[in-house]
Amino acid sequence: MTHSTVLRRCARLLGGAALVGGLAIGGAGAATADGSDAERTELSGTAQTQAHDYWTSARMEAAIPADDLAPEDAPSHDAVEKGDPVTVKGRSAEAPGKNTQAAEAKDTVGKVFFTQGGQDYVCSGNSVASSNGSTVATAGHCVNDAGTWATNWVFVPGYDHGAAPYGTWAATDLVSTDEWVSSEDISYDVAFATVSPESGSGTLEDAVGSTSIAFNRERGAHYTSYGYPAASPFDGESLESCEGTATDDTIGDTLSQGIPCDMTGGSSGGPWFLDDGAQNSVNSFGYTGQANVMYGPYFGSEAQSAYQEAAA
Repeated sequence: MTHSTVLRRCARLLGGAALVGGLAIGGAGAATADGSDAERTELSGTAQTQAHDYWTSARMEAAIPADDLAPEDAPSHDAVEKGDPVTVKGRSAEAPGKNTQAAEAKDTVGKVFFTQGGQDYVCSGNSVASSNGSTVATAGHCVNDAGTWATNWVFVPGYDHGAAPYGTWAATDLVSTDEWVSSEDISYDVAFATVSPESGSGTLEDAVGSTSIAFNRERGAHYTSYGYPAASPFDGESLESCEGTATDDTIGDTLSQGIPCDMTGGSSGGPWFLDDGAQNSVNSFGYTGQANVMYGPYFGSEAQSAYQEAAA
């Protein structure tokens, strides 16, 4: 069986936050490479306002999992570049000056809504520690499709049965790995967004806290994954989780790792936490011939470069 026939598109298996509709005039700018193995686009203040206004309750409810935004093939590489192990510690919302390994997952994890090609989509995301205090980790296919950046991109932390207890946070910048943006290499299906609130000037960490994030750790760790699966038997209205020990991908040619997980479409971009509470991957894809296994990219130097570009 060829690789393209067994790779189950990420969003179809992974369910989560809705992908939000595209931005209008003043939206995403051209992607620019910064020389750090990351690609970035900036969104104007007008585009951010349009994103906040765009996401009505009805549009959020109608958004679909990003089934068609993950490729059916994946380029093969010898190895993901690995640097020195690094962990950036998270902070709690209650004591923003105090370092913690992870804030309460139900607050930091949320839905991502955006528009791509005229269709509104949903994914999942998580507030991670950063210098700017407002950085969200998600999947690459939840921000960029075949080199085209998403529009109307917002994050809704703590989403629960239609409630948005912390409001919506619109993207000011979207960043992904060069490997994802240039060639849709599923092994590097990770992205980060810098966000701002609908009103006021507070940070995402002030509102919900942030979890730690780690790079260049050993493979084969034990993970707990979170997301908002929307396909049956789930409905996308509540945060779900699964856990298990990661194993290498022996089916396709990817460098991702898989864990036991029954989450369905909509959970794409949801965080994988190590036992110490640090995020170390995201929900990415699965295989049609392999039930109840979720794959996520290895957080190596490429993912770290994208994070650093967004978090500065």
